[in-house]
Amino acid sequence: MFEFDNRTILVTGASGGIGGATVRLLVQHGADVIAAGASQDHLTAIAEETGVRTLAFDLHSEDAIRDALHDLPLWGVVNCAGFGGEIATPQETDVEVFDEVIAVNTRGALLVTKYAARTMIAAGRGGSIVNVSSQAALVALHGHISYAASKAALDSITRVSALELGRYDIRVNSVNPTVVMTPMSAFYWGRDEIQGPFLDAMPLGRYATEEEIAAPVAFLLSDAASMITGVTLPVDGGYTAR
Repeated sequence: MFEFDNRTILVTGASGGIGGATVRLLVQHGADVIAAGASQDHLTAIAEETGVRTLAFDLHSEDAIRDALHDLPLWGVVNCAGFGGEIATPQETDVEVFDEVIAVNTRGALLVTKYAARTMIAAGRGGSIVNVSSQAALVALHGHISYAASKAALDSITRVSALELGRYDIRVNSVNPTVVMTPMSAFYWGRDEIQGPFLDAMPLGRYATEEEIAAPVAFLLSDAASMITGVTLPVDGGYTAR
């Protein structure tokens, strides 16, 4: 039930850590993966490593997304592209940064869902969409006003999409990871004064690996999750269960 039998799955943000781990795992389980990103240059490494097809388009542009996806036969989608924005309080936040976070994390994922769902419906084979959200959508985290808003909105898109697409046997779910320690996240989450209290409050007491996020993404895509839709699944070491 955890095999994909050449089902075609689009993974956005495929050049990133979680996106790349997801591509590798899906390929391992027989998926025909299309790795998507902002530019072809960013996708070269994952394509050379795994042999996947690539597709470059600008998540800011509805025209670009429509042109890229309008005749692309898909069975599944992973909306993994993301932008972290800034660490700021509500009173300090830069609204231009807020707009960019929403544009990528929320609007971009919605547009991919919009056009991918059309081809999935036309194919009549059902399918699965997984949105990579965040624990920041579920609990308040200091400094995460923009990022949290974008991911909470993404979770709402997940639920409404699950409601609307269920009649076509298309499932839509979110995974909500805790921190994955990458070079991008280390500038904040690697600080002793941030890392210590955060991990002390987490039952498992450690950050996640990219592979630990990719695995539940693959599960929710797979037939093993055939009766699961509209959920937001924390993958957070128990942090949001406190």
